Amino acid sequence: MGTDTRLQELGVSGLGEMDEPAFTGLAQRHRRELHVHCYRMLGSFEDAEDTVQETFLRAWRRRETFAGRSTFRAWLYRIATNACLDLLARCRPEPATGGEVRWLQPYPDRLLDELPAAGADEPETVAVARETIELAYLVAVQHLAPRPRAVRILRDVLGWPAKEVAELLGDSVNSVNSALQRARSGMREHLPAQRQDWTGDETDSRTRELVRRFTDASIAKDVDGLASMLRDDVRCSMPPTPGLQIGRDAVVNDWVADGFESLGSLRAEPTAVNRQPAVAFYLWQERDGAYLPLTVDALRITGGAITEIVTFHADQFPRLGLPDRLPADPTP
Repeated sequence: MGTDTRLQELGVSGLGEMDEPAFTGLAQRHRRELHVHCYRMLGSFEDAEDTVQETFLRAWRRRETFAGRSTFRAWLYRIATNACLDLLARCRPEPATGGEVRWLQPYPDRLLDELPAAGADEPETVAVARETIELAYLVAVQHLAPRPRAVRILRDVLGWPAKEVAELLGDSVNSVNSALQRARSGMREHLPAQRQDWTGDETDSRTRELVRRFTDASIAKDVDGLASMLRDDVRCSMPPTPGLQIGRDAVVNDWVADGFESLGSLRAEPTAVNRQPAVAFYLWQERDGAYLPLTVDALRITGGAITEIVTFHADQFPRLGLPDRLPADPTP
């Protein structure tokens, strides 16, 4: 039974009369999609988690204000959006120059799989959901001011009518439409130039083969082999560490300067984040007698070449459901 069907049975006044466990049970059905919404707004998995908690707290405290003019789901989205805007107004720093978003964190595909599935007759919905969770989109949307960012996500991702967005933000429809045009223009400055520049499906055989080659070359510390897989305009970043490298030569030179070729023994585990292929690397630690987490490389692949590498630190391994260590290589 759907949440709003359940509310219809209870009657609008029933929401205000609910006890906290019943209310929480209704709200929790929307947790994952609200979390993804907040993640798009904030770019940080942890901030999104805190904001969803704040959303549920505000909803519980204001439950008597739910008048049934919208669905319960839409009402929660309104509260979540305002909670995000409040957080951004309090403490979100401006993006660094050069396109860095240092607070960017990955979103595990295994959690994205919990989202309600779009129907087979909604291919555009599926495409939008996929493209607007990729890291390139997250970086681009973080460069928008908070309110245009909210307009962009509510209108173009969630498909809300301009009138509903205007009511949420306390603006006119004309203001919302104007903000949307500015947001779309701003996004174009940071997004890949063409739609086909989005990452290839990880089930595509060419993509799988390129990821395998990238993994093998990384384990071998084969810099020349890795360089051959990079597009000329490849981008490489490592949030929250500052420094965005653009171009094959800059990326490779940075790897060499950081001592990549002299790293110890590596092992790798395939994973997936933000609907992109990713590889988790482990470094041998003699004192522990095991391979311990090192980094996770999320790849954007275009036309058979790697166009972006976003490297995340070892603290992301638990969230991604990755092992906390790998055993020593078996003796031949």
